Amino acid sequence: MMKWPLLALALLAGCDDEISRALPEPMTLNDEAAGYYCQMVILDHQGPKGQLFLEGMIAPLWFSQVRDGLAYLKSPEQEGVVIVLYVNDMGKAISYSEPGADNWIDAKDAFYVVGSDALGGMGAPELVPFGSAENAEEFAAIHGGAVMKLEDISAETVLSPVELNLAIPET
Repeated sequence: MMKWPLLALALLAGCDDEISRALPEPMTLNDEAAGYYCQMVILDHQGPKGQLFLEGMIAPLWFSQVRDGLAYLKSPEQEGVVIVLYVNDMGKAISYSEPGADNWIDAKDAFYVVGSDALGGMGAPELVPFGSAENAEEFAAIHGGAVMKLEDISAETVLSPVELNLAIPET
């Protein structure tokens, strides 16, 4: 007789485990999103963006460029428990200037072009994310750099000081 209640309890525990592992859906990028570090409107800057969800928070932390989101993720001084970091899939972007509002992928699944000539929204060298290795390799062939997965990107790569290019591009 005791087997059924224990089985039911085990099944419920499994359901709770599944619920706790569900990732929050990425939010649509809009003009109210402000960068976590700079507090500037995200849409005012070119290049790919990031949004990071912390445990216990409903809204994400927004990042003006992917490098900043990865820096937060890899920082030894990071605050909170990170649930997921989403980055723009630049293979689905309209252009580098318009990375998209809803083309988000889990940062762990992305292929990054590291060391290219691409600059992020805040003028620092950018790590450009793609949903496919092929798109990343095509970008690297044109802009330089190497294709890497998140686990291969060192903390030093995203936390080291860089020279900013704050020049306004000609249109």
